[in-house]
Amino acid sequence: MCGIAGCYQQADGQRLTSVMTDRIAHRGPDANGVWSHTGEQVSIHLGHRRLSIIDLSSAADQPLSKGNLTLVYNGELYNYRELRAELAGRGAAFDTASDTEVVLEAWRHWGPAALAKFRGMFAFALADTATGELILARDPLGIKPLLFLRRGAGVVFASELKALIAAFGPELRIEPGAMVASMLYYWVPEQRCAIKGVCKLPAGSWARIRPGAAEPEVRSYWRVQDVAAESAGRPAPDLSAVIEESVRAHLVADVPVSSFLSGGLDSSIVTVLAHKDADSVDAYTITFRPEDQKLEAMPDDAVYARKVARQFGIELHEIEISPDIAAMLPRMVDVLDEPIGDPAAINTLLMCEAARERGVKVILSGMGADELFGGYRKHLACLMASRYRRLPAAVRAPARLTVRAMPVSIGDRGLRYPRWAKRFMTFAELPEEARFRRSYTLYDPEGLANLVGPDLAGSVGDVIGEHAAVYDDNALDDEVNRMCLADTRLFMAGLNLTYTDRASMAASVEVRVPFVDKVVAEAAFAIPGRDKIRGRMAKAALKDAAENWLPHEIVHRPKASFGAPLRAWVRNDLKELIGDVLVGGELTQLGMLRKERVNRLIADEQAGREDYAKQIWQLLSMELWYRQVTAAGVAA
Repeated sequence: MCGIAGCYQQADGQRLTSVMTDRIAHRGPDANGVWSHTGEQVSIHLGHRRLSIIDLSSAADQPLSKGNLTLVYNGELYNYRELRAELAGRGAAFDTASDTEVVLEAWRHWGPAALAKFRGMFAFALADTATGELILARDPLGIKPLLFLRRGAGVVFASELKALIAAFGPELRIEPGAMVASMLYYWVPEQRCAIKGVCKLPAGSWARIRPGAAEPEVRSYWRVQDVAAESAGRPAPDLSAVIEESVRAHLVADVPVSSFLSGGLDSSIVTVLAHKDADSVDAYTITFRPEDQKLEAMPDDAVYARKVARQFGIELHEIEISPDIAAMLPRMVDVLDEPIGDPAAINTLLMCEAARERGVKVILSGMGADELFGGYRKHLACLMASRYRRLPAAVRAPARLTVRAMPVSIGDRGLRYPRWAKRFMTFAELPEEARFRRSYTLYDPEGLANLVGPDLAGSVGDVIGEHAAVYDDNALDDEVNRMCLADTRLFMAGLNLTYTDRASMAASVEVRVPFVDKVVAEAAFAIPGRDKIRGRMAKAALKDAAENWLPHEIVHRPKASFGAPLRAWVRNDLKELIGDVLVGGELTQLGMLRKERVNRLIADEQAGREDYAKQIWQLLSMELWYRQVTAAGVAA
């Protein structure tokens, strides 16, 4: 796992590449280098920061050059040994034991067809001095990031947006539509970037950049919507075997491997299966201050994590999350690169830092199971809403009034069921795509348009339309799988994978996600929606499989999210910062946010009338992000 950056057809490209790789040094503290090639027609510079995981020798440092090809690569190929054997049979010679060299030789022998053979997470850039071309590529599900910017006659690229801002800040501008998208979702979807002109290479895509070409040629080699359609007509596979094999594949490393263990279903599956294959695998879990749990109405997940660890003989390390959140938030905003308003990223960063202090470089995560197997509350809630819509209006009207009058907290105690009921009523009577969008976004279109100023209001319709375009881009006849597909393309890629990559790499730790695997995805979409949500049981097919590995109590425990005591932080720890930085901030002063609307959100949250903690956290994060990037020279 590493950081990459580079310049194609740029004056002073070597210096600019060094600036970018220095800015993302946290991604690879073990080695670094810059490779340069200047010919008659082309100038290419590739930079690399290495976190050594496979083949720890200096021979595997990058940039890696062999013949006319030079590669900088971020990621892991879990099937690199099999591919190496196949390539050796075709005459390829290897100088290292790394997966990096396998990527290079695979491209030499198979070209773009190599991408379909790769199983893993990756983003890479490959220069061909014989043709003067630069190739960029990204893994099928978008686990590893890669951003590029068309600049002059060429292109610049990097693993993180902050690298591009460090090198080119005064040339860049904030993208207003991305700020609107961040307010809607509380993160920025893959289709947009917070900086105008910067593109995220789509998951499952590669790009060829040629000398003299006007634009990079971007092509898809794997699309999850196509896979979902193809898998829907196939018999459901042996899910237990598929997941066991994926976890086993994700253990490939020349350093020790650990695991996140929340005590929930997904992390318990991954941790127990990993420990079964490698008894050296230990685990990390988080706990919270009792007073924070009380206001958040959070279950004590650590109880379940301890039970799993004790039953299977797994060494468990507990980390209490009680940061000075007011001091930590600006750092977190910088880590996340874009205005992302999910405090779960703090959990990831603090756990990874604690693990890194113990010498851990690789941690497994259960991320992705909820998206692929129908595990979120919103999935079940949307199915319930479709039935609710069929009730007579005379029944629905009193229900709306009753829920509207409910408080979401009394004193210092949060009330979960009123909170959920209020959320349900925001989308219960909407058609399918709109109710799914409203089930997890922060505002309805009218509320969002009323919150932002005139300069941003014009983007609201575009952002809403983009969600509909993604949701409707499928050939599935199954609502559950349509929701799972949309979550895989939007929520998983835009939020969960993004914050996991940024937060873990800020601590120089690699997080692997065995559920976010193309073989697992193919299996998941072969399972009909009725077997994912069975009655009121979410993730039913995965729970059936988990009975082979876990005690019944863990398999069927209530759903608990990988969250943080957000409401306690907003109401207590951040109260002063919210007043000083958000209410009197640049976004309200410039008219990008309507100050009276912001004040109303805060007042309703503080009084316990409504649950607006997420909205306030997102707006505060966006204000801090705006200040940071404009201080770096980016124009508004």
